[in-house]
Amino acid sequence: MRILSELFGNNRKWAERLEAEDPNFFRKLAQSQSPEYLWIGCADSRVPANEIVGLLPGELFVHRNIANLVVHTDMNCLSVIHFAVEVLKVKHVIVCGHYGCGGVRTAMEKTRLGVVDNWLLNIKDIYRRHEDVLMEVEDEAERLNRLCEFNVIEQVHHVCHTPIVQQAWELGQEISVHGWIYGMQDGLLNDLGVTITEKSEISSIYRFAVSSTG
Repeated sequence: MRILSELFGNNRKWAERLEAEDPNFFRKLAQSQSPEYLWIGCADSRVPANEIVGLLPGELFVHRNIANLVVHTDMNCLSVIHFAVEVLKVKHVIVCGHYGCGGVRTAMEKTRLGVVDNWLLNIKDIYRRHEDVLMEVEDEAERLNRLCEFNVIEQVHHVCHTPIVQQAWELGQEISVHGWIYGMQDGLLNDLGVTITEKSEISSIYRFAVSSTG
């Protein structure tokens, strides 16, 4: 029971299948990684990043947390963004939420769960900013999905507000930050129409001055 033999069996079958398709796959993968994409998504077990977009190991750099948040004090997320942008030189950062997100739903409610409540305060702030629009939506499920969309859009801007991304833009690095959302009912991605490719596209208050170092 401690070894979880079923999972090890699944692992062997998976490795054998990939090797059958490409006998050199793991040897090449072990040498380096050069993904073009950073995926910032929800930790929900029903939203497997690589599978959704049909990419193999090594093609998608992934960070996941509850409700796909980019919080400016979260050193874990910031470290991932830093490594992806400055070391891996990814070309695209994708913030992907999903409809019916449990974290977003919990933030809309007044239920007290514990430590996670502090994390979800970030979504309550988003709700407060869009409360007038959200309260016009009578259907509760639809209101939840609208907040899921607002949350993704907010996190896209948070990525762009980081000095990491802005410095990369200053240095001429091509980075696009996208906002997508996933529907578990049909397995399809939706582009929310928010893509930011340069510093001029964000509010001036968040633009850092050009670095004098280098």
